Amino acid sequence: MLFHIKHVTRYTYSRPVFCEPFTLRLRPREDAWQRLTRYQLSVDPPAAGMSEYLDAQGNCVTRCWFNVPMCTLTFVVTSVVETLHTNAFDFLLEAGAVKLPFEYPAESRTILDPFRCAANIDGRVAKLAAEISSDVQQDTARFLSELARWISANCQQIVRPTGEPAAAEITLSQRQGSCRDLAVLFIDACRSLGLASRFVSGCQTTPEHDGHHYLHAWAETYLPGAGWRGWDPAQGLAVADQHVALASGIAPLAAAPTAGTFRGTDATSNMDVQLVIRVAAADGAAAGMSQLQIQK
Repeated sequence: MLFHIKHVTRYTYSRPVFCEPFTLRLRPREDAWQRLTRYQLSVDPPAAGMSEYLDAQGNCVTRCWFNVPMCTLTFVVTSVVETLHTNAFDFLLEAGAVKLPFEYPAESRTILDPFRCAANIDGRVAKLAAEISSDVQQDTARFLSELARWISANCQQIVRPTGEPAAAEITLSQRQGSCRDLAVLFIDACRSLGLASRFVSGCQTTPEHDGHHYLHAWAETYLPGAGWRGWDPAQGLAVADQHVALASGIAPLAAAPTAGTFRGTDATSNMDVQLVIRVAAADGAAAGMSQLQIQK
């Protein structure tokens, strides 16, 4: 599928402020499943300087800094992305990873260990993971699919425009959460069984539960023989070509689309995000257009 994406992030301040350097993770990633054919970033007012680099999580990051006071700050990103991953299950797991629990190969264990650890995983979350694993006879791929399906079927998805993700046990207890809350629940359930998992931010074609599109969040789990594979607990499915990933990280903050602070006495700020997506088939036929207005 071909995604034409325009993403506008606008900060408005109650009085002139000085902005500290901003970190942007708005460039769609490029890999075997996503081909970035066009990308442009504009900043208003213009940045005094700008640099691009790969962060510790492998994300392409843009860092902007400024030397003048401002009342507004706007980032506009336009991109064209072709998604190529039509079959989410086109993998053959290593023999030792077919059943849970399993040990990762020694050569990758050191790299993956941080993605397997969650601080103080709640007993209820671990119990849910253990029960689902038992129900599918410890089959690894079936566990991931069933966990995503269970969360989607049993937890109401809500719109919560601002704030960090809720703890997994809170989402499980309340049986509701935003897409990022559900992703954290999925990740912690996987980590309770030793599965390396990470948080992903991006966008997708399917409208949310209220009929609108928003910046989206899901999870990826590392499987020997298959690599990082995406699972969307908000929709209850494995990720294929209807999702465009922007960034990923051990924790949600590491995948935040924008991050920055400002200095100004008694100043307040407001952030507004507008996202327009036009989706076309690979041959260029229009598949639909959606306008999204929300913040991650």
